Amino acid sequence: MPQGKLEVLLVGAKRLQNTDCLSSKMDPYCILTCRTQQRKSSVATGQGTSPNWNENFIFTISEGTTELKIKIMDSDMLSADDFVGEASIPLHSVFEAGSVPQTSYNVVKDHKYYGEIRLTLAFKPEGRRDRGLDGDILIADTFLNTQMFQ
Repeated sequence: MPQGKLEVLLVGAKRLQNTDCLSSKMDPYCILTCRTQQRKSSVATGQGTSPNWNENFIFTISEGTTELKIKIMDSDMLSADDFVGEASIPLHSVFEAGSVPQTSYNVVKDHKYYGEIRLTLAFKPEGRRDRGLDGDILIADTFLNTQMFQ
């Protein structure tokens, strides 16, 4: 099983089910989970059922990591945030290819289609120095550690 860094570009979503009964536009955000690591996107205030985030997230990949889970929520001011749906993204293809171009994944809730989420993925194996999705240099931990202490 590969080890290294997974870079996720959370692009946006479309055709999400509107969970706001009182308001015409929901305020969606995402919680990205890769094993025990969790990241939260910004709230796409007022963007409704087709939000855009264009945010990057980095996860450290270790043994046993097989998928990325994304939970989409609707931020509410006066009550608990609403669950919109979720997507499970298998990572084997990005581990093999090194990157996956922008792809849409189904968002589901109670085994029903609730829209799509768009992502771009890049994986850099441990010990390899390479460029990330935005052109910045990604350096895996083992490379950093050996360079810092020489």
